[in-house]
Amino acid sequence: MKRKKPKKKSFLSFLTIALIVAVLVIAVSKITANFIDNLPSIKQLENYTPNLSTKIYDKDNNLIAELFTERRIFIPINKIPVNLQNAFIAIEDKDFFKHWGISIKGIMRAFSRILLKMKIAEGGSTITQQLAKTIFLTRDKTLIRKIKEAILTIQLEKNYSKDEILQLYINQIYFGCGAYGVQTAARIYFNKNAQDLNLAECATLAAIPKSPNYYNPFNNAKASLARRNLVLLRLRELGYITKEKEEEALAVALPTKETALKENMGHYLLEFLRIMLEPKYGTNVLFKGGLSIYTTIDMKAQVGAEKAIEEALANFDKNKLKVFEKSRQKPVKVQGALIAIDPKNGAIRAMVGGRNFRESQFNRAIQAKRQPGSAFKPFIYLAAIEKGLTPATLLNDEPMVFVYKGKGNSWDLVSRDITTLETIAETVSEKDLINTNKIWTPTNYDKKYRGPVILKTALASSINICAIETIMQITPLKVIQSAKNLGITTPLANSFSLALGSSDTTLQEMVSAFAVFASGGIKTTPYIITKITDRDGKILEQNIPQQKEVLSSQDCFIITNMLKAVVEKGSGWNAKNLGRPCAGKTGTTNDSSDAWFIGYTPQLAAGVWVGYDDHSISLGEKVTGGIIACPIWTQFMKEALDGELVLDFMQPENIEWALIDPLTGLLALSKTSGASLEAFVKGTVPTKY
Repeated sequence: MKRKKPKKKSFLSFLTIALIVAVLVIAVSKITANFIDNLPSIKQLENYTPNLSTKIYDKDNNLIAELFTERRIFIPINKIPVNLQNAFIAIEDKDFFKHWGISIKGIMRAFSRILLKMKIAEGGSTITQQLAKTIFLTRDKTLIRKIKEAILTIQLEKNYSKDEILQLYINQIYFGCGAYGVQTAARIYFNKNAQDLNLAECATLAAIPKSPNYYNPFNNAKASLARRNLVLLRLRELGYITKEKEEEALAVALPTKETALKENMGHYLLEFLRIMLEPKYGTNVLFKGGLSIYTTIDMKAQVGAEKAIEEALANFDKNKLKVFEKSRQKPVKVQGALIAIDPKNGAIRAMVGGRNFRESQFNRAIQAKRQPGSAFKPFIYLAAIEKGLTPATLLNDEPMVFVYKGKGNSWDLVSRDITTLETIAETVSEKDLINTNKIWTPTNYDKKYRGPVILKTALASSINICAIETIMQITPLKVIQSAKNLGITTPLANSFSLALGSSDTTLQEMVSAFAVFASGGIKTTPYIITKITDRDGKILEQNIPQQKEVLSSQDCFIITNMLKAVVEKGSGWNAKNLGRPCAGKTGTTNDSSDAWFIGYTPQLAAGVWVGYDDHSISLGEKVTGGIIACPIWTQFMKEALDGELVLDFMQPENIEWALIDPLTGLLALSKTSGASLEAFVKGTVPTKY
């Protein structure tokens, strides 16, 4: 006979088990509560601000570039085509409108994979799950992450409508090629807005997010086409489209890089804007804040500038290759820069800082300081006109010999006869004669001397000796003052050699200064941004041109008339091919390391610089600003001004004209050969013949 266990012991066992279960339940509840508390709050979606790209527009409000870490433009559900919404549902989550966020079938499939492969597997995720994962979680393949995903998914479904979830999802996901959200994807792949997509295009985009690199039509057309067609099949099977619509869409070709969005804005311009704005707004706001930056850029001019620079310099490199090979030097790419400014308001219309931004980010239009050579001479003659000289003032183009006096920039003109050194020998020692740094004998580019010439001829023919004689009369300080008034801010040497453009300047400064001539004496600070707004359209800054009258309109007209002669009779002859009134000046340094042309019409001022980044490399003995820089300028201006009215420079009041004898600077007689019609400020016309 078996003994029965005491009921008391059974009861104690029951209590023990119950207590353990209770403790476990409480512990699990607390752990679960704590787990949920530590999850990201879905309330942050109430103020959802996804990373938005900063959009950059040209002067006509056309989108030309973007700054971004995630290239995204957010659009509401009513601007997302129904075909696109259905395409995502068909290929990603056909039961989207039926389930509560979690697909039981999908979970079972994923669980089967776990059992078979013994690791956490992706797949089976609903659109809501994908949204939760994309916005709140990492992409780690762990059980903890999957649990978090499930909880967040249920919370999303509880707090947001299906349309809201779909809107967030389609704006959030990645489409490859740097495109986040469907609006950016539509622009990159099809160069159109999302709301304008057709059925085939909607299916193409819906096919991409599963594997953005693999199903990218630019990278893998075969795979992209197959999955797009699968999307169309699913759409028909689910009743979203008819068989006829499916067949029509199947016949549509995939997008190609040729039909895709073209990045219009030059990289140098983009970097110029970044450098200007990043310190002010910060990296996060500039690249993620969805700013809208409205610029002064004229895309017709910008494209023309880049084309003119590259075509000319690629051809130059080809011809220069033989020189490098002959000297057994490693070939070096010649560089160039161009900037164009509207003289009426200072708006920068085009900028090219170099040939290849990936190879060199140095912006030669803004940052490079180079000697302008003879392109600086208009400032010499402007200062002379301000001091009372006229286009008919007679100068003497004869040799000059200077001796250094040993203090600062003290040079004495000791002879106008290069053939003898007797005068020099009387003033300096034999030791100084041997030291060539003590003697300066400037020459003209062509090594010729013309004798008496008038001021206008001296500028038109770019005669070095006459420029030096002029600066000696008016002093270098007067020239420096005039140049600064025009906008030259780099330090200029208080020396006679300033007449030859020996002090470094930037291309932007030179063009800005010449723009004052075109505007009739009004200096406007160059600017590139007209307005910046935030993602909500609030204006953050608005720029109004800062203008100041720095020259009389009469002096400007005189200088312009003289610079027109550079084009008509001088080294800027190529600019005549523009076919409209223009003025300008070439510039070439002594060793031909720099070649310039700065010119303008009433509507546009532009400058071109060509050279090597290494100052020691010469462009070539016969390569001048007129040969290499001026043709680039002409080609660019043709593109930039195409369709614009042909205008001449307006003549202000108090201007008089007179026929001048170029050999005497006096009024020409009826029988005078080579007389030229010159412009004068009223009261300064010569009175003698």
